[in-house]
Amino acid sequence: MQQTRIDELVAAHAKSLSARLQAHREQLFAPDARKTMRRFTSGEAAKLLGVNDAYLRKLHLDGRGPAPQVGIGGRRSYTTENVRALRELLEAGAKSPGLYLPGRRSGDHLQIIAVVNFKGGSAKTTTAAHLAQKCALDGYRVLAIDLDPQASLSALHGLQPELDLVDGGTLYDAIRYDDPVPLSDVIQRTYIAGLDLIPGNLDLMEFEHDTPRVLAQKTAGATPFFTRIGEALATVEASYDLVIIDCPPQLGFLTMSALSAATAMLVTIHPQMLDMMSMCQFLLMTSELLGVVAQAGGDMSYDWLRYLVTRYEPGDGPQSQMVGFMRSLFGDHVLANEVLKSTAISDAGITKQTLYEVEKSSFTRSTYERAIESLDAVNGEIEALIQQSWGR
Repeated sequence: MQQTRIDELVAAHAKSLSARLQAHREQLFAPDARKTMRRFTSGEAAKLLGVNDAYLRKLHLDGRGPAPQVGIGGRRSYTTENVRALRELLEAGAKSPGLYLPGRRSGDHLQIIAVVNFKGGSAKTTTAAHLAQKCALDGYRVLAIDLDPQASLSALHGLQPELDLVDGGTLYDAIRYDDPVPLSDVIQRTYIAGLDLIPGNLDLMEFEHDTPRVLAQKTAGATPFFTRIGEALATVEASYDLVIIDCPPQLGFLTMSALSAATAMLVTIHPQMLDMMSMCQFLLMTSELLGVVAQAGGDMSYDWLRYLVTRYEPGDGPQSQMVGFMRSLFGDHVLANEVLKSTAISDAGITKQTLYEVEKSSFTRSTYERAIESLDAVNGEIEALIQQSWGR
């Protein structure tokens, strides 16, 4: 039997898959294969802003703020840019600061949240995407960083790395050891007002290959690998309130640099025994490696560390036992709310969307509301931690 070269077979499969994914993207995001954000109903916009719908209507009738699109029956709808402009208008007239724009004030440090776990299936990327989008919708200036070479966070935001990033454009360009570019050069605006993205692709693996060589050569003048992400972020710090980093599912040099830059760590965990055992190994390895970084001069002071239970099924007895076990062991370090397992979240992912992007009419009302309430509760709890880190 004639044998097939595995490299040629894999290359052919990759080419076919890439072409099919591009066709899928063009079908989803016609006519220019770029994602756009849906419009929000007046009720949804009012809920995001924390006001009632009648007040938004009055603003519209008075000619104050952005003009919504008015459809059949006088139904008003708002873009994310409209919501952002309304926040700025309402903040200007607020009695106390931060009611409508809750981000950093003078003296507040940039909050950098590393979302981590090195076991697949923990909903790490899904968590990072929903957190970044919700914070942007709530008025924060957010930078999301896809640090995973698999680039799932980028794909969720409408990018196909092998086609859209052929000339680079990832964080690697800004942290590489030879001739790095300014971080601002790789930041992309997204279709959600207040949310920017640094996409990922396989170029990120170059940092894992370069760093051992630099360490072995003891290259003069090269800053330590664990400071490179933090130093890059310092150059754009004034433009953002928080940074959310979707870390790769491994404890390599990229993850260690992200953890060194971070001010907070969010560990996602699926409540099953094998996942718990994997997390134990992850924590042991992380503590040892961070200890080495600390001895080398890295800053390991954090505002908070939290474990987030994901894909949780409350009716599953063993899962509930695992959650109880975690809470008894880690106490308040486990977030009070869990992300429930939901077909709404997984179905939205098929069209490369989060639950904040899809039309809720795509699902049965109870399915959508159960999932969105779960996500809102988790993200609201994290936003409270962000505010506490600023002393509020």
